[in-house]
Amino acid sequence: MSQLLNLNSDLGESFGAWTMGGDQAMLSIVNSANVACGFHAGDPLVMMGTVALAKANGVSLGAHPGFPDLQGFGRRRMDIPLPELEAMLIYQIGALDACARAQGLRVTHVKPHGALSNIACAERKVADAVARAVHRLDPMLVLLAPAASQLIYAGRDQGLPVVEEIFADRAYLDDGNLVPRSQPGAMVHGAQQSLEHVMRMVEESALISITGKRIPVNPQSICVHGDNADAVATALAIREGLLKAGYSLATIPELV
Repeated sequence: MSQLLNLNSDLGESFGAWTMGGDQAMLSIVNSANVACGFHAGDPLVMMGTVALAKANGVSLGAHPGFPDLQGFGRRRMDIPLPELEAMLIYQIGALDACARAQGLRVTHVKPHGALSNIACAERKVADAVARAVHRLDPMLVLLAPAASQLIYAGRDQGLPVVEEIFADRAYLDDGNLVPRSQPGAMVHGAQQSLEHVMRMVEESALISITGKRIPVNPQSICVHGDNADAVATALAIREGLLKAGYSLATIPELV
């Protein structure tokens, strides 16, 4: 496993008068931002502002597209015909890239959000649709995909650069998928527990399930969800813990 790692967070998830997360603080800690594109969260003004903060902090910019589900925060399953899904993804990524280009920045990676990501992790036809959409838009875009998921294979088969992601604040099932949020034990709470969770996975090069099963992976990027109450403290603890352990931190483009 490489000693070079990335710390990322899902940000830009405010909408209108509703504020979500501490984006300004997070962007002073993480290396890469996955920015909501207006379907599950975010709006044009929030997108522009988040891009500006990312640029000011030297953070690489990723699109975080999801289902068109503001009320459900993109966490409810939607069965969308694959051509329509591909068009939705291209639309969202393109919108964020326009906000970035207007400020002298570019989108360099894509990470699906919520239910879309969960489905694509388990269902190859959806994973292929995601990878096709990204490739059609720009084959140089990095696909940030959960480790041990179908998205990894779909991205590689499309010829996309792929970075494997693990979650600091989520627990895993024995098949490598995330424990559903509706089930007990889905979340890893607190900065210290999250750091210990991450260090075990990084040092063992494995996902570690709630039953203790090890699934070999190549952890490259670590996600701290920006909508958690203790997200900033968790991200800071993980950053400091990784640096103390001798790891170097980099943006997603620097990993590939």
